[in-house]
Amino acid sequence: MPFENLNNNHYLATEKTSILAAVVSLENILSPKFKNLNPDERKKYGSINEQNKLIVNKVMDYRTSTPALSTPDVDWAEFQADYDSRDFIQKLMTRLQNIIDSLNNNKILHDYDNYQAALTDYGFSQYKASTKVAGFENKVADIGQFFNRTGTTNAVNNPETEI
Repeated sequence: MPFENLNNNHYLATEKTSILAAVVSLENILSPKFKNLNPDERKKYGSINEQNKLIVNKVMDYRTSTPALSTPDVDWAEFQADYDSRDFIQKLMTRLQNIIDSLNNNKILHDYDNYQAALTDYGFSQYKASTKVAGFENKVADIGQFFNRTGTTNAVNNPETEI
């Protein structure tokens, strides 16, 4: 017998409302800070690579420990503000990515549960159609169109396939 109900943790209506309200609040707080970049700008400005981050961090270290060695040609207040914002954003993105990863895992289990229950229902419908119970032949035909009939591997036979 296949595993069923891998995830029995369902969201209550109040939880859904609270979560969506928190997301709206987060969007409202963050959206004034967002800047849209076109593809050329994204390519031009890109993301500094790890080596260049080391340069920025070392300059920051020198600025903090021995400010007399820093050029007066840089707006150091702006440099600090950019540095702090970037650090905050990176930490926030890591936390949000962890939430996204957890939600994705949660969704996968719910999808799997739904798919297994749908297969069980389809098998039942096939049985009932074979006994000529009214309505089941149409249901089997409607659902059966989604199954691969070529004899090659499909989602039903291959659990690695995305459901």
